[in-house]
Amino acid sequence: MPTFRDINTQINSLIKDLIELGLSDDQNSPFEKSCGDGLVEITFPGAQHTSIAMKDTSYVKIYDRLKEERAYIAIMADGSMIQMMYAFRNGELERHRLAFFPSPHLEEFQNAPEIYLEDEIYADIVAKNIVPFPIRFDFDAREGVYEEVVHPKSHLTLGQYRNCRIPVSSPLMPFHFIEFILRNFYHTVHNKFSHRLRRMHTNVFDPSILQAEENIIHVQIPPSI
Repeated sequence: MPTFRDINTQINSLIKDLIELGLSDDQNSPFEKSCGDGLVEITFPGAQHTSIAMKDTSYVKIYDRLKEERAYIAIMADGSMIQMMYAFRNGELERHRLAFFPSPHLEEFQNAPEIYLEDEIYADIVAKNIVPFPIRFDFDAREGVYEEVVHPKSHLTLGQYRNCRIPVSSPLMPFHFIEFILRNFYHTVHNKFSHRLRRMHTNVFDPSILQAEENIIHVQIPPSI
């Protein structure tokens, strides 16, 4: 079972990979935070502002505020933000929040695509029909929070839809999340450079999905890295 130190190490290594690939323009280093009562968080400077994303306001305002507060682990070359936070209690994973906020300000790329088409980083975002929306993988094993099917322990939320909680088979390692983002939103870069992403850990989290959740459409996390 991965420990909080495993998670911290993997996030730092993945940030280094993103920098070396020219994908990250700015970063906040994760750190361990002891909160008492056996709780240890892997978080980052600015994480206290992430609750902004839950407010009933426009995505543009949410994105701009998050960027202003530097509420991210990394900000990609196209302006997309990545957040990764984990919480362990007595050595067991209790929660995680893994979020991707694409930039809603893509006009520069889309209005002059010829400038960016030769740059692999931008090859997948120059189409004018792209609609940016946030993606979040959440895990919460606390009693009174999760509820079978209605609020799975591990789930995927698309956009800001309050009741969008697609069951996920287990919590995600940082590598799972970054690989998912690159494969689906930076496909050109992923095809060329995925072999350079570090796979330093073989540990993964145990499945958390319940039988009733397996019986509906859900997301399957690979059993190993």
